[in-house]
Amino acid sequence: MVLIVPSWPSSGRPLWEEALAEQGITVLFKADAERMAERRRPWTFVASGAPLRDDILVRTDAASVEQCLEACLPRLRELGFTFPE
Repeated sequence: MVLIVPSWPSSGRPLWEEALAEQGITVLFKADAERMAERRRPWTFVASGAPLRDDILVRTDAASVEQCLEACLPRLRELGFTFPE
């Protein structure tokens, strides 16, 4: 498993990760070595937390971190969460 640590901008402007955390959402990225070796979608994005209604879990498996974000960030916006682009 690989932990992705966000790069914090020098501008001090909060990133989407920080904005979601401030709203009670926990975000996890995972890279799965077995799936990568098998040429399957190795990246997993999971967003969870008390503010998600009815135990909703926002999750996807994808070929890249960017694909995870393209799938999950719009869903989080649909659920009413706000964060910078």
